[in-house]
Amino acid sequence: MMDDPRHVREKELQQAIYDCARYLGWLAYHVYDARRSTPGFPDLVLIRPPRLIVAELKTEKGKLSDAQVLWMAKFRALPDVETYVWRPSSWLSGEVLEILREGIAA
Repeated sequence: MMDDPRHVREKELQQAIYDCARYLGWLAYHVYDARRSTPGFPDLVLIRPPRLIVAELKTEKGKLSDAQVLWMAKFRALPDVETYVWRPSSWLSGEVLEILREGIAA
């Protein structure tokens, strides 16, 4: 599916992470049509108590908008909220899976 991170679309990355999170027991939310939502809100909100993750997804070269930077900074300022900017290389390296699996008994 995602062999070369340079050619992965954000939508493909989002679906892969969403599916993996659900499989690992996370309650997952993403905005289906961001055009009608508050600008900058993160792409994914994942909850598996006691953890809360908010993640912005970008292509390898994608940059966060000013509104996305603001939202992520506000979430980052909250205690116990994990914030990430994930790219296709984050998925391919196993970083995302490692983060989502934290706290699961082996």
